[in-house]
Amino acid sequence: MLILGGTAWVGREVACRALADGHAVTCLARGESGPLADGAAFVVADRRRPEAYDEVGNRDWDSVVEVSWQPGRVRGALAALADRARHWTLVSTGSVYASHADPGADESAALLAPTDLDAVGSDLYGEAKVACELASSEALGDRLLIARSGLIGGPGDHTDRTGYWVARAARDARGPMLIPDAPALGTQVIDVRDLVDWIVASAVAGRTGTFNAVGPVVALGDWIELSRAVGGHSGAVIAAAPEWLIAQGVPDFMGEESLAMWVSDPRWAAFGERSNRRAAEAGLVHRRREAMLADLLEWERAQGLNRARRAGLSPAREAQLLERLRATTH
Repeated sequence: MLILGGTAWVGREVACRALADGHAVTCLARGESGPLADGAAFVVADRRRPEAYDEVGNRDWDSVVEVSWQPGRVRGALAALADRARHWTLVSTGSVYASHADPGADESAALLAPTDLDAVGSDLYGEAKVACELASSEALGDRLLIARSGLIGGPGDHTDRTGYWVARAARDARGPMLIPDAPALGTQVIDVRDLVDWIVASAVAGRTGTFNAVGPVVALGDWIELSRAVGGHSGAVIAAAPEWLIAQGVPDFMGEESLAMWVSDPRWAAFGERSNRRAAEAGLVHRRREAMLADLLEWERAQGLNRARRAGLSPAREAQLLERLRATTH
C-alpha cells in the first residue's frame, strides 16, 4: 500500500491499520505533519515538485490511498501512478455537495462546481475535492473508491471538535454547562478508527464506487447527554437560543471560542444527516458512541482538559456568556 501522505492524522491511521493487518506500507510525504507509523517505509517528497513520484512511480502497487485536497497534487499523483495501481482510494468529503439542507440525501445529490485551480485555500475546500474526484474518476475508472467522509472524530482529533463536549463535561463536572438550544440538530461523527478499518478492508477487497463514509445520526442533544454521562457531569445545563449566541459572537461548529458541532445556518442544517446506507451495505460499521466518547475523553485528558482549544469555549468565555445570559433573564 502506498499512502500519499501518511504523517498527518487520517493518513497515519490508515498506515497503522494496514501495518497491523500485515500489509507492507510506504508513505510519501514531506514528513512535516507528524510522526511516521512504526514499520512503514518513508519516501520524503514535496508533492508540489514534478520529481515527487520518481521513487515510487517505477513499481506496481496493490493499493494507493490519496488524502490531499489540492487538485494539482492529486492530478500529479494520478499522472505518475494511475497506471501502476490495482486499486485507488480517494478520501473525499461531504463538503462536495451543493446542498446540506436535505436530510437523508445520498451519493446521487448534486455537487458543487469544481475549481479549475491547482492550489486553493480552505474557502474552496469543497470545490477542490470535487475537482479531485473528477480527475481521479477520469484517470482510474472502475479501480477507484471515493470515500466522502463527514465529520471525523475519535482519539487524535486535532481539530478539537468531537472531543469538546466530553472534555467540557469532565473539566468542570459540577459547574453549569452552556449549550446551544438546538437539541434536534443532527450530528454524524465517524470514528477515525472505523473509517480507516473500512478503507483498508475495502482496498484488500477491491471495493470501488462512491460512498458517504459518515457516522450514525445522533441528535446534538443526545450527543451532549452522552458526553455528560461519560464525563461525569452533574451540574446544571443552560441552553441558550441560537440567535442569542450569534448576537454574542459565538462561532458555530469549529474555531476558537466556538460551540463545537453546533450548526446555526439553516442551509447546513442537514450536514449531519446524510444517508450512510450504501456504506453500511458495503461493510462500514461503527463502534458504540459511548465507547468512542470514553476513548476520546482518555485522549483529551492526556492532552490536558484546560489547554487552549481549536474548538470549544474556554472556561473564561463560558463563564462570561453564562453571566450575560443570567443578566438577560433577571
